[in-house]
Amino acid sequence: MAALDTAIVGPAIPVLRETFGVDNRAVGLVMSAFVLCSLCSTALMANLSDRYGRRPIYLFSVSTFALGSLLIALSPSFWMVIVSRAIQGLGAGGITPTASAVVGDMYAPDQRGRMLGLIGATYGMAFVLGPPLASALMVVSSWHWIFLLNLPIAAVVLYMGSKVLPYKRATGTQPRLDRAGIAVTFALLTALVLGITRILDPLLGWVVWPWMLLLVAVLLLVLVMVEQRTAAPLIPMFLFSKRQLSITYLLAVGSGFGMGSVIFLTSIATHAYGVTAQNAGFVLLPLVLCSMLGSGGGGRMLNRLGPRNMMLMGFAMLALGYGLSAVTGYGLWLFLVASLPAGLGIGIVVGGALRSIAIDEAPVAVRAAAQGLINICTAIGTLVAAAAISAIADLGGGGTEGFSEAYGLVAVLMLFMLVFALGLRKKSDTILQTA
Repeated sequence: MAALDTAIVGPAIPVLRETFGVDNRAVGLVMSAFVLCSLCSTALMANLSDRYGRRPIYLFSVSTFALGSLLIALSPSFWMVIVSRAIQGLGAGGITPTASAVVGDMYAPDQRGRMLGLIGATYGMAFVLGPPLASALMVVSSWHWIFLLNLPIAAVVLYMGSKVLPYKRATGTQPRLDRAGIAVTFALLTALVLGITRILDPLLGWVVWPWMLLLVAVLLLVLVMVEQRTAAPLIPMFLFSKRQLSITYLLAVGSGFGMGSVIFLTSIATHAYGVTAQNAGFVLLPLVLCSMLGSGGGGRMLNRLGPRNMMLMGFAMLALGYGLSAVTGYGLWLFLVASLPAGLGIGIVVGGALRSIAIDEAPVAVRAAAQGLINICTAIGTLVAAAAISAIADLGGGGTEGFSEAYGLVAVLMLFMLVFALGLRKKSDTILQTA
């Protein structure tokens, strides 16, 4: 449901702009508010899941998401839409890390890869189903049903979740909630999102983003000091002292960058090959289908090949796909061919490999927190990709040449990620470590 909502909103953006009479800058807040609140709630919901159990936090997250969906459909003004999208984001932040932690709690190691791969595959299915479903709903009814559609889905999820999810009552005296860590984390992620997306620059009329990124650096130091002095930190800093986890979080940023780089592939199709803007989305269907195959198949191969080999394969595919996409002199057929390894690579790197490492390496008491950090790092990589590719393309003239340069650099970055993935433990070493 959370994955579908990310993909289904895109076609509704022009309709929302027309309905409420706002400009492009304002309507962009529909996505930004969701991303920001989702990021900010991820660490908190993961922490609460570790403290009070998976079931209540998961059900609360789904309920909050459904409430936000209902409020959007009933919104009388554009700013109510933004507030409701923020509520949606708060709920969405707790769904995936809690679900991934449940997989670690309930399934044996030889079954986790397949289950985590299925979680990753939902995003591929969402990108296939989202845009045409949104268009169909707006044709037969109105944009409101894009969000009302979440309500019956949420009802089914809440019913099934209340029946089958494990429930753990908190035992003994719980440490105080890390309120200082929550406040600093929220401020840090807010400054990071505002700095990367540069939302405040046009609103205030002057360049703000360098100051926001400077504030990020300061808040990061403050967060480290606060969390090291807290008995039950929101973000356990000792996770970063584990070599395998620190590499995992770095690769999660790279995975998010690889996934976010898909956004501007349609711009190559329109600039270099004359595909119309209305039909540009269709040229990505091979990529999306391969992404689903990569997520599902990668999950099944995870136990046999190990996370290290899967990540090496995934980043190699991304480097190949984006590298070929940067070559624009051989016609649309090469673009379509390039989308196949790119799609497979995306499906593999955002599948279950990194989450499997986090489950194996993190203590059970902070398992959801370790999963939440993967979500945060992936989202940051996605935001950076959108900002970086657009900036590089603009510097190159904003046309075919600019995007070709941008995707050439993306391919090089994916190769760097492949080198970092060599630092992951080999499958045989993982077996020995577990034993």
